[in-house]
Amino acid sequence: MVDFGNILKELRLQAGMTQKDLAAKIGVTKSVISYYELSERSPSPEVLIKLANIFRVTTDYLLGIDTKPAEVLDISDLKEEDIALLRHTAETLRNKNKTGI
Repeated sequence: MVDFGNILKELRLQAGMTQKDLAAKIGVTKSVISYYELSERSPSPEVLIKLANIFRVTTDYLLGIDTKPAEVLDISDLKEEDIALLRHTAETLRNKNKTGI
């Protein structure tokens, strides 16, 4: 988790949050956020998931495994038919991009 601290700080700043704001959202103290950003502590899996949800990124991105911040799309309140439509649309776009059409 070498990059975690830098990635967290960058996401926090992009979101316009202070360390205190972020700490309140995940239920820790401001100093814990500071420790994370300085890479002096690592978050628990539960905190990591909370952070990913707040910034709408994957945990792999937060951990520096993925280099692109693939935004996570929240589809939790959609009907099953709407989710199927989104999946179909995404697949159509992928195919379009592969073929260049």
